[in-house]
Amino acid sequence: MMRAFSPGSLDEAVRHLSEYPELRPVAGCTDLLVAQPEAIASLPAVLDLLSVPELSGIRWHEETLEIGATTTFSEIGAARTVQQNFPALAAAARQIGGWQIQNRATLGGNIANASPAGDSLPVLLALDAALVMVGPGGERTVPYEDFHVGYRETAMAAGEIIARVRLPRPKPDSVQLFRKVGTREAHAISKVVVALLGRIEEDRVVEYRLGAGSVAPVPIRLTAVEEAVVGRSADGETADLAGRVAAESVEPIDDVRSTAAYRRFALDR
Repeated sequence: MMRAFSPGSLDEAVRHLSEYPELRPVAGCTDLLVAQPEAIASLPAVLDLLSVPELSGIRWHEETLEIGATTTFSEIGAARTVQQNFPALAAAARQIGGWQIQNRATLGGNIANASPAGDSLPVLLALDAALVMVGPGGERTVPYEDFHVGYRETAMAAGEIIARVRLPRPKPDSVQLFRKVGTREAHAISKVVVALLGRIEEDRVVEYRLGAGSVAPVPIRLTAVEEAVVGRSADGETADLAGRVAAESVEPIDDVRSTAAYRRFALDR
């Protein structure tokens, strides 16, 4: 029989992980519950992070918005401060699965699951997010773009828990966009997912961050595109250039959801 631990604090959760390394931290379980039954049955014990109060909520800390790892996508999509300051993240939160999934799935779970098709992950890259992780050695902060080190491999150390996500407040004149390409509008795993943050001054692109998913083994920033467009006029020619460079910069695969050729085509558009 599988054992379950429900810690009442973050310190207790870290202590449980130290004492029982076989524990699997879980939150909404929207990915775990669709795994093969034998995979679930093989788990010796789980650590319920939804019971940890320090891991939930959305709050400002000076010029940084902090989102607790167990905050659900329904909560993120409905939060006025997210809608006003991080509309790309709000848009992603409203397109992850259907409302049942959004009511259960958590931001920290989407990150820790480390799927290259995770809808929120390119947004975090575009928004220059950082992750606060807590473990036996204390608290440390990791830039999100350094978190994914290989296919479903992360920079988390043994016994660490993602505690919260930090998002620096964007400049007021910045623009954010999120686009997901899937077989249908809801309940679809992404064929391609992209997010960007940009800023224009005197008709020239002065800031541009572009994140993409489902086009490489990990969610990636398309730095070649960023370098190609910054300093150029904000016009259709620059937009076409961005699309071409994006299509050339990725290494998508053929799989059951799409083809590599289509993924490049979608990025070019």
